[in-house]
Amino acid sequence: MTNPERGYHGIDIGGTKIELVAFVAGNGDGASLHEAHRERIATPGTDFAEFVGAMQGLVARADAALGLRAPVGIGLPGVVDNATGRQLSSNVPALNGRLVAESLRQALGRPVAIGNDCQCFALSEAQGGAADGLPTMFGAILGTGAGGGYCVGGRLLRGANGVAGEWGHWTLPAAQLEQYGLPLLDCPCGRRGCLERYVSGPGLSRMHRHFGGGDEMPLTIVARAQGGSEIALRTLDVHTDLLGHALASLVLSLDPHAIVLGGGLSQLAHLYQRLPAAIGRHLFHGVCTPAVLPPAFGDAGGARGAALLARQQPDK
Repeated sequence: MTNPERGYHGIDIGGTKIELVAFVAGNGDGASLHEAHRERIATPGTDFAEFVGAMQGLVARADAALGLRAPVGIGLPGVVDNATGRQLSSNVPALNGRLVAESLRQALGRPVAIGNDCQCFALSEAQGGAADGLPTMFGAILGTGAGGGYCVGGRLLRGANGVAGEWGHWTLPAAQLEQYGLPLLDCPCGRRGCLERYVSGPGLSRMHRHFGGGDEMPLTIVARAQGGSEIALRTLDVHTDLLGHALASLVLSLDPHAIVLGGGLSQLAHLYQRLPAAIGRHLFHGVCTPAVLPPAFGDAGGARGAALLARQQPDK
């Protein structure tokens, strides 16, 4: 006998907007998750009580739309302090230092699963997305920062501290900095030389300026390279090599069957053409490069992945 359909609310929280998408799920995997309701509001960024009240309203209206009280999954930038449960490094000031998960469980009266936005992206692409059906996958976000998530059998592995997939805060080898004449950059995380300072969208623009180009966005840099700009061509060559090294390190540590790119740089077609060879240059003989894939859900992946996270977490 099959189980009845269930509902899940996925909430994607950003610095300027909160989006809730309510889904109805059948008995299958992520491909059986069907959107039934969507609402977007401005993020109450400075008042925690206002934030909690806004979340209560969103969830109450979504419950009414589904006709049931559904578990909630939340994708949230930043990390949670594993020792205290308090939110760190969020782009929503009202949440910093707060017990966000516990406060929302009490306010909403139901299970609440919280993962960072990168982990939710990976889970969405592992279930019904670009890496659907693969034994393992890594979702690599390349946007304003660099992060990701690792899924095995369609389930997100978060690790002891909940930070599995934070490859953007691995450090770039000194030999590569010297090879390309790049400066050692401070990172907001408190470390120096973190990969995301070089391979993210702002990192690509920063590198273009360093090599003598203008203050250009990534799409413009690509267009200039296609027009024959030597500075833009050098920028893309160096960026692709640094990114290839970073993803090769992921292959050697996690050995995923596929890497799905997300974030703004996932729109750059040349990455799918050039990254497999760039990764391969940093692997030893006999190790095959996994497929590098574009995302299936794009910007829709955050809320969908959050709903899948709620589905993955046992009720408690």
